[in-house]
Amino acid sequence: MSTRTPLMVTDEERAELRRLARRPGTRQALATRCRAILLDEQGWTYAAIGAKLDMREQTVLKWRKRFLSDRVAGLHDKPRPGRSRTITQERIAEVVRMTLQETPPDATHWSLRLMEAASGVSRSSVNTIWRSFNLQPHRTETFKLSRDPHFVEKVRDIAGLYMSPPENALVLCVDEKSQMQALDRTQPLLPLGPGRPERRSHDYVRHGTSSLFAALMVRTGVVIGECHRRHRHQEFIKFLKTIDDVITATEPPDAAVHLVLDNYATHKTPAVQRWLKRHPRYHLHFTPTSASWLNQVERVFADLTEKQLRRGVFTSVASLEAAALKYLDERNTQARPFIWTADADTILGRVAKNHAAISKSGH
Repeated sequence: MSTRTPLMVTDEERAELRRLARRPGTRQALATRCRAILLDEQGWTYAAIGAKLDMREQTVLKWRKRFLSDRVAGLHDKPRPGRSRTITQERIAEVVRMTLQETPPDATHWSLRLMEAASGVSRSSVNTIWRSFNLQPHRTETFKLSRDPHFVEKVRDIAGLYMSPPENALVLCVDEKSQMQALDRTQPLLPLGPGRPERRSHDYVRHGTSSLFAALMVRTGVVIGECHRRHRHQEFIKFLKTIDDVITATEPPDAAVHLVLDNYATHKTPAVQRWLKRHPRYHLHFTPTSASWLNQVERVFADLTEKQLRRGVFTSVASLEAAALKYLDERNTQARPFIWTADADTILGRVAKNHAAISKSGH
């Protein structure tokens, strides 16, 4: 009878085997092989190991030999050869170059069909290349770089409020979602059904507009909101009074209030300035021009549009306002603050890269 070759498992190997066997992210096959080696080291017979782990004795022997030869690394699956590549590196590079530097003669951007015809590479291979290089010619996004001469100072001011708010102070992001339209369809909706999307008439009837005034409390995520049919400094002052009533009822009287606003003229009228002088706890911080993305309440407006307004049907302005305010009430029942992670240096660095990209493009 042949003598079993001892495995001579070191303390480091034993710890690694146990870690792989217990870690939730380990593939089940690898975890089973590690358990087999640990049981083998304890003197279990091959038959007992196989019965315990539901493995054949030949399989136990196979992984024992692999461990003796390559140690723990031998228990991992070896890479499979697969089918050999049929497209050369030069062809791949050419597809990438054409995608980035050229456009089709009869279109503004490449599609899989157009690139297949222009490059001679199959549609599935073009798709694989684009995915590998994270190229998405069908997508486009809009942007606008601020030309505010005080851009840097304003970014540092507002990012500082988000990242390190002053002690004994509140930070609120305030803005108005103006010109919300109460749109009603000319015919009833056809409801959603199996294999059939919801359908609506392409034309609509306008019943008027309203503006949602909203203030997001950065610390808690709660939104204070109210609707007005007009969008003047009078309505803005009414909303400031609403904010003041809420804060007076819930916060200490000596707490400062910092409002992040855009540069809309309504926010800077003499009447607003007089109100602020009568309420010295309020401090205004204006975002740079063309940089509304710095105002966190814009995220709330985007969600409102997506979840309520875009597909909503409103027979009156009152029903539109009710839907907007209901959305805010529902949101406040489970309010959570947005987690702002970009400090001023990060934001300014990204803007600088965009400026550099524009300069290189020659525009």
